[in-house]
Order: sequence, then C-alpha cells, then structure tokens
Amino acid sequence: AFLDHCLTGTNYVTGEIGTPLDFVAFHAKGSPKFVDGHVQMGMANQLCNIRDGFALVASYPELRDTPIIIGESDPEGCAACQGPQLAYRNGTMYSSYTAASFVRKMDLADRYQVRFDGALSWAFEFEDHPQFAGFRSLASGGINKPVLNVFRMFSMMKGQRVQVISDHQVPLDEILEKGVRQQADVAGLASLMDDQVWILLWHYHDDDLPGPVAEIALNLKGLPADTRWLTMDHYRIDQEHCNAWVHWKAMGSPAPLSEAQYNALDARDGLEIIEQGVRFEVTPQGASLPCSLPRQGVSLLVVKVPTP
Repeated sequence: AFLDHCLTGTNYVTGEIGTPLDFVAFHAKGSPKFVDGHVQMGMANQLCNIRDGFALVASYPELRDTPIIIGESDPEGCAACQGPQLAYRNGTMYSSYTAASFVRKMDLADRYQVRFDGALSWAFEFEDHPQFAGFRSLASGGINKPVLNVFRMFSMMKGQRVQVISDHQVPLDEILEKGVRQQADVAGLASLMDDQVWILLWHYHDDDLPGPVAEIALNLKGLPADTRWLTMDHYRIDQEHCNAWVHWKAMGSPAPLSEAQYNALDARDGLEIIEQGVRFEVTPQGASLPCSLPRQGVSLLVVKVPTP
C-alpha cells in the first residue's frame, strides 16, 4: 500500500500524483532457538524476509533502479534481550552466520535484479553492564567481538566480485526452505582488483555444535599467463583467533576488567593473521591453495602477485 501510494497515489502536499522515493527500506530478522542444549540459528527466516522484500520491489518496474537498504538485518529481533537462544552473540557463531548470510543477500539481489545498496546491523552499546553480558553488540565494554572482525574483513575487499564455486556450498533455495541443517555450508566470496584477489571463506552450520574441520582445496583459475608465483596473507576468525571472548573466559570471566586484563584482551580483539607472505607456484592449470577451516570459522585470504 505504501509503494502504491508513492507511485500512483495523490500527494497530500502538492495534490499531484506520486511521491518521490529516495530509497526503499525494510527489516529482516532471523529466528534462533535453544534446542537440545544448544543454539540453533534461523537463517532461513532472515533470508526469506529479504527475498520477499526484494520480490515486492521487483514487482514494480518503476523501482528497478531505486536503492534498497535493509535498515535492520540481524540474526534475531531483540538486541536488548537476553536468553539461552541468544548465546550465539559473543562467539564465532555470530561471525560465521554474518559471513554466510550477507553473501546470500547479494545473491538474492542478483536473482531479483534489484539495486541493493546496503544492510545495517542493528547492534548497540550497552553501558554499565557486565563484560560479554549477552546483548547484541559488536563490542562489549570496549572489547571487540569476533563478529566485528567479519565486517573488517568485508571492508578490506576491493574491486569486482568474481565467481566462487564450492562443492560444499549449500544452495540458496535449500537455505530459504530449510536453513543450514544438513551438511555444513563451506563457501566463499571473492573480489579482484589489479593484481590482487581477496577470498572470504566460511564454514557455517545453523547448529552451534562441534563438527569436523573443513579441508579446503582452493583452486585459482584464469590467472594471467605470465604469472609464476603468488603470495598469500591469511586472516582467521575461530576459537583461537580474533576471539576476545574465549580469552576472557580463560581469564576466569573477570568483571570488571583490571587495566592489565583490558590491555591483554584489547591486544587480541582485532584481525589476526595466521600466515603471511606464503608463496605458491602457478602452473598452467592455475594455483592451488590448501586451507583448513574449523566449524564456524571465517578466513580472509589476500592473494597477490609478488613485487619483483
């Protein structure tokens, strides 16, 4: 009704037909549950919200080029709530969910051929609460959570999106119908600019349970014919890296933090690099970069042609 009014209804100020739209916005939320002693995320619900919003805008030819902004785009709908079903927020479940879901938003925009300009994570600061109190936030008491490092990874990627094909990627339509409830979703997003490629990889499952490590055989194809060597820097979010929450628990979950404890956590809450300047030979078939990725882990590989 709102879109109909803006496109064909009488403008109450001018008396003319139509009201200009700078952009169209809507909210999209997941639906986590606490099942058999663990959190089970509801990515399907959030992506179905987005699918329906994109489909609605796409049904109006006049809005094909109108920007769409998902004004709140989150795993659930209550940032200030606490509870066992929200226990995903401090750890790597939140970061891997964010990586896997944000790329599907882009895929849905491509499917419906709409202009998707951005999505907002509706997270807050919660002052005067204990450290890691379980609210939806990107940082707790000044200490960054793993999820913030996913946004840092996204921000490092530049240039043009390039194709990623994975034989362990859960198809978009299956996620829309069932979520990620059978095999884990091991997939990626890549971009290219000049002689550098950024490859974001994730190993996600809706159920926050231990699982086997994904042994990934990553193959880069279509490289310039004269390329002989590549170098790689590898950033990682997992139980040990970019994860101040785990280190806080290892300290005994202190609240409040002493200055020394704060400084120790602050030193471990940013992006961490686990491999730097690793060289790979390029063959006529391309380049092969093996990578092990634990369950709910996210990696960013920065691959480039080394300077002579």
